[in-house]
Amino acid sequence: MINIKKLDKDPNKIIKNLKKRNFSIDFSQLISLRNKLQKSKNENQYLQRKHNEISKKNSFSCKKEDNQSLFKEAYLLSQKIKKNNKNISFLQIQLNKYISTIPNLLDSDVPEGKNESDNIIIYCWGNPKKFDFIPMNHIQLSHSIKGIDLKTSSKLSGSRFSIMKGEIAELYRAIIQFMMDVHIYDNGYVEVYIPYLVKKHCLFGTGQLPKFHKDYFYIQGDSNLVLIPTSEVSLINIASNTIYSDKDLPIKMVAFSPCFRKEAGSYGKSTYGIMRQHQFDKVELVQLVKSENSDFALHSLTKNAEKILQKLELPYRLTKLCSGNTGFSASKTYDLEVWIPSQNKYKEISSCSNCRDFQSRRIKARWKNKKTGKIELLHTLNGSGLAVGRTLIAIMENYQNIDGNILIPKVLQSYMKGKTIIQLSNSRS
Repeated sequence: MINIKKLDKDPNKIIKNLKKRNFSIDFSQLISLRNKLQKSKNENQYLQRKHNEISKKNSFSCKKEDNQSLFKEAYLLSQKIKKNNKNISFLQIQLNKYISTIPNLLDSDVPEGKNESDNIIIYCWGNPKKFDFIPMNHIQLSHSIKGIDLKTSSKLSGSRFSIMKGEIAELYRAIIQFMMDVHIYDNGYVEVYIPYLVKKHCLFGTGQLPKFHKDYFYIQGDSNLVLIPTSEVSLINIASNTIYSDKDLPIKMVAFSPCFRKEAGSYGKSTYGIMRQHQFDKVELVQLVKSENSDFALHSLTKNAEKILQKLELPYRLTKLCSGNTGFSASKTYDLEVWIPSQNKYKEISSCSNCRDFQSRRIKARWKNKKTGKIELLHTLNGSGLAVGRTLIAIMENYQNIDGNILIPKVLQSYMKGKTIIQLSNSRS
């Protein structure tokens, strides 16, 4: 949630910033709600003062008729105060609801643009392999052993689900363990096991609700529970309504979890195989830091995610998202895009975002500044470290050979009892 004081201080600056996102704000509605709320609050203060004065008179009066008159007046005032309190609560809810639809303010260095075609490529790492054969995609590669079985999973759950078997499932598990080990033992994150079902207010806290309510799976019979779209939701909300001391910071958490999304707006995008599913797995990185360390934290979190790709020796590129492609809660985002040979293009495998105090204002995640004695909002950051399914795709396709088998990256071989190759025995035409 944006700081409402910034709207008061320099509304034109806020309008200009939000316009970069193609978001327009109706200040007349906002001003009207705030004026009505302030008017009701002022009236209540006046009524409360009168009620207190009458109560004081009543306690000093000895005449019965005076007491009755004062009691009646006090009663009428209390009823007005009660009615006004309900109106104040209603107006506050309406105001909060309106403010909750306003996205985060963008950092000044976020490039202006409408969509992913306007993102800025920062640099590329590694060189895409030049095959002397036509590379197969991940489904074709695993076809002979049914390592990835979409037909059976469709029978069980419908489209956009998958079953993995044998050495492909083993490779998938090895990827997860490798990522977790690197982030815990090399990058200094604390492993956290989190709930996969959360209450709606948690998704509001991280900014997924109310804007993206159509993207999630809700529990029938308990309308307040939602399957998490990312473990960011659970990890960030651990800090809700909490005040940390400066010695607690920074907080660095990592979690592996399944993620559940309807992907309501993804039709027409690349959905082949396991590229975009309703249920997928991700290793998520979250940092909670002081405001002065926010920029460095985004840099370090992004480097932590990059380390996985570098150790796996997978070619990738780093891009800075443009204004129209930056997420609702983020002030700035870097995407890591891994090379996918069968598509002859880079595909997103991680988004690393700085949300500054946008999420912490919603969830009241704070810390006490020892120097000033003041309570301040934390800055929150998140990023994938990495999306597991897309990492599997990248390994299968980049490490395939002419025989249709897959070489296992060196860093994963110890997780697979020393295996160096997966024998798929696909024939090439």
